[in-house]
Amino acid sequence: MINIEELQEKLGYFFTDVSLLKQALTHRSYSKVNNERLEFVGDGILDYVIALALFNNYPNVAEGDLSKIRAALVNQEALVDIAKDLDLGIYLFLGDGEEKSGGRQRASILADTLEAIFAAISFDTEFEKVRKIIEKLYKNKLIDAQNLILIDSKSLLQEYLQANKIGVPIYNMVSSTGPDHDSIFSVECKIPELKINVTATGKTKKEASQLAAELALIKIKGVKKNRK
Repeated sequence: MINIEELQEKLGYFFTDVSLLKQALTHRSYSKVNNERLEFVGDGILDYVIALALFNNYPNVAEGDLSKIRAALVNQEALVDIAKDLDLGIYLFLGDGEEKSGGRQRASILADTLEAIFAAISFDTEFEKVRKIIEKLYKNKLIDAQNLILIDSKSLLQEYLQANKIGVPIYNMVSSTGPDHDSIFSVECKIPELKINVTATGKTKKEASQLAAELALIKIKGVKKNRK
């Protein structure tokens, strides 16, 4: 028997009208009353929520880059990742044919169902709640999105040093603080020949090292100006 209450606990939202959630979980192979129309609405809701989050979190990023990142966050692969984290497949209402052919793990079904759930929540409550739920489910992906838009300062620094026949930079992990799900990393970047040593922090090691490289580049430019 499908445990609807368990899924609601995972979502962090309990429906006033549980029939909306049941419809969102119902594939067309199971019933004429299914999630296809809900999926249509959920797709639009997800697009808007992710666009809004990116707009607010990255005020200095150009529209073209934001569009690329949004596309990466709302595609089928991203939706399936979240659906699998929720074990969404075990809660689906499927017809016998889909059941036997592995429908519970089919990417298209999982992605469409998750979008249908977003629509169902929006019909059951105010928009602000569905926004918060989507942002919670997408928390790690929204954090990782920053790595997609950081200028590749490490490559720029490497190219500059090579062009000027200066030794490669040295990156060292300085510290990691906070819980596993919300850690802050500190990374230092050393360029011994230039006597440059800078440290930066970030939510991932990659972000911290990129920011450290960026600080090193800024410092190099400052040294060049002072020598003029």
